[in-house]
Amino acid sequence: MEKILEKIYQSFLDSEGNIISLLQEIQDEFGYIPEDSVFWFAKRLDVPASRFFGIATFYAQFHLAPRGKNIITTCCGTACHVKGSERLITGLSKELNLAEGQHTTDDREFTLEKVNCVGACSIAPVAIINNKVFGKMSSDSLIREVKKLREEPHEK
Repeated sequence: MEKILEKIYQSFLDSEGNIISLLQEIQDEFGYIPEDSVFWFAKRLDVPASRFFGIATFYAQFHLAPRGKNIITTCCGTACHVKGSERLITGLSKELNLAEGQHTTDDREFTLEKVNCVGACSIAPVAIINNKVFGKMSSDSLIREVKKLREEPHEK
């Protein structure tokens, strides 16, 4: 990890970057922003760690925990909520064996995220699977899509 952080640090100095660009590089490298990396940069740059965490938690693009290979985003906006988004989340959480408060499966194959609105109210309830939008979803149809992903050959 130290070598990678040193490389990012040098890139940061060379490009005269800012905290956002630094966090983006960290996340690009690790797939998320490890807590240790924040403290490493805070010490190296003499910037309070709280400033890094404040930025990382403000912007939805940043993740402080490892995420799965497949990202499933469910809309919880008003239209989706009324049309049953909670049933989608409950059914998929059960299918993926996610405990209360857990978002990523133990094998890191799936991450289930909830967002306030995706702006596709006319096709509610909406789920986004690996950046592909699925409208008028039911719990069963969402689980079918996840099963298709499970059947795909794994990269070695």
